Amino acid sequence: MCGICGYSFPDERPVDLNILKKMTMTLQHRGPDDAGYYTNDGIALGHRRLSIIDLDTGKQPIHNEDETIYVVFNGEIYNFPELKKELEEKGHRFYTKTDTEVLVHLYEERAERCVESLAGMFAFAIWDGKKRKLLLARDRIGIKPLYYSYNGKAFAFASEPKALLRLPWIERRLDPQGLSHYLSYDFIPAPFCIYEDIRKVPPGHQVIYQDGALRCESYWELDLSDRFDGNLDEGELCELIWREFCRVVKTHLISDVPLGVLLSGGIDSTSVLAALRYEGVDDVKTFSIGFEDPSFDESRYFRRAASFFETEHHEEVLAPHKLIDILPEVASILDEPLADASIMPTYLLSRFTKSSVKVTLGGDGGDELFAGYPTYQAFLLARYYERLPSAMQSFIETVVKRLPVSFNNMSLDFRAKKFIHGIPYPPVERYYIWMGTFPPDEKGELLAPGIKRRLEDLNSFDVLHDYLRDKTFSSELGKLLYLDTKLYLQDGVLAKVDRASMAHGLEVRVPFLDHRFVELITGLPEGLKLKGFTTKYIWKKAIRGRIPDEIGKRGKKGFGIPLAKWLCKELKGLMLELLSERRLKSQGVFNPSIVKRLVSDHLARRADNRKQLWNLLIFQLWWDRFGARS
Repeated sequence: MCGICGYSFPDERPVDLNILKKMTMTLQHRGPDDAGYYTNDGIALGHRRLSIIDLDTGKQPIHNEDETIYVVFNGEIYNFPELKKELEEKGHRFYTKTDTEVLVHLYEERAERCVESLAGMFAFAIWDGKKRKLLLARDRIGIKPLYYSYNGKAFAFASEPKALLRLPWIERRLDPQGLSHYLSYDFIPAPFCIYEDIRKVPPGHQVIYQDGALRCESYWELDLSDRFDGNLDEGELCELIWREFCRVVKTHLISDVPLGVLLSGGIDSTSVLAALRYEGVDDVKTFSIGFEDPSFDESRYFRRAASFFETEHHEEVLAPHKLIDILPEVASILDEPLADASIMPTYLLSRFTKSSVKVTLGGDGGDELFAGYPTYQAFLLARYYERLPSAMQSFIETVVKRLPVSFNNMSLDFRAKKFIHGIPYPPVERYYIWMGTFPPDEKGELLAPGIKRRLEDLNSFDVLHDYLRDKTFSSELGKLLYLDTKLYLQDGVLAKVDRASMAHGLEVRVPFLDHRFVELITGLPEGLKLKGFTTKYIWKKAIRGRIPDEIGKRGKKGFGIPLAKWLCKELKGLMLELLSERRLKSQGVFNPSIVKRLVSDHLARRADNRKQLWNLLIFQLWWDRFGARS
């Protein structure tokens, strides 16, 4: 795992190595082991290395035999041994043992289609010196980040926006569209960015820059057709899914350094452990984080999993002050706002884990593939609710509004009020009202007049409909599963894990999101994923007897922290400072009176505004650290 950056001029004018080094230095946390550079007329490539494979000779940038093609690479290619053998049989000569060198030779053979041969998580840039062409590509699911900027005179790319901000021609202008999407979703979906001059390479896409022209094109898309073999009964299908998962986990073990497992105590991370045991891996280290607040703590479950599989287990139990103390550190790694509060324990877990290993396996992706979130159950419940007589609906809404406010994790009043709030919207939009923070009516009040005017023609839900356009789904649930993969997973969950882990130079691999396994599971009928109100039906059946029963039968519990309580106590001072009327007026982004109401209602326990206040708090911390002009 590494950090990459670079820039190119179409007129072949000289590049500035000092600027390239400044860009590369901002990514040092992603690759603390080494730095490498390549410059020539009109091209500059930079790399920070986290040494995982070929510790001695894998220094980047890496080139082909005649040094006309160079690559900088971030990630892992799990099928590189097979690709290397194939390329050697065609006469290509390798001077390293790293997976990265496969890329330059694949490019020689297949040009822009080289990316189609790769199985892995990656973001890379290939410079073709003869054609003066720069090829960027990002993995199919979006596990690894990649940003770019083009102003007509210069093209630049980097693993994180902060590296691009070191270029003198890129300005820190706030993108109102990026802001609007952030307020809606808690993250900024590709290709948007919080900065006007910067864009994300969407997952499964490549960007080609040549002769001053730029194009971005898709090389992969989820196959949404039902490819279930009706000749298989559920037992046979479970065995097929399990064997394929174990095969994928085994391919993710390629490393020249020790590996561990991030163990939450949930079904998916425990299943990764079970797959390792199935593949004969005996020496396993596991790492977990617990909480002193019992409504958030999962110690009982991850300890049971570690004991069951007899791992070398490491854990920390966190007091509130440990998380609150590192909030400024966490804010410093978010060069785009990201309002997933679980980034804080993820950050601490990564720091704690890196003291023992460089590489870990995680369980992310299982909920999106197999319909594991409670919101899928809420989606079904809404169908029944809509059939009720209007008088009954009005009665239920009145009762829900009067529920006493509780600040416990996923409390009844929090879930019920979210559910009712989303009902008036169409099903797909309703789902993201539940998942997100500020719905359109609240966002309209929240934004300052100047920002609001610039967003008059924008509806953040257009992102949803753009993804669904020209696609056929067998059910409404299929749409939600697809959107969660394309939005929440890619730009929320995976962005969180990447930033938190790479802040400490820790590589996290996600076997559930190997595209070969994703394609298999996407081809299954939705009714095998959400059966009645049973989430992850076929996956739970596939792992039955392979993990402890009390873990296999438990419901979904997110990696949360007690935000609602902390905003009234430990975080109160910071919240009042960052969301003060004086500050908001000078900033010119939000309506101070609306923010004041959100704060006062929460402090008086008239409402649980944890999501809204955390969203705004993270934006303010980002603003202070990285700055932007509105």
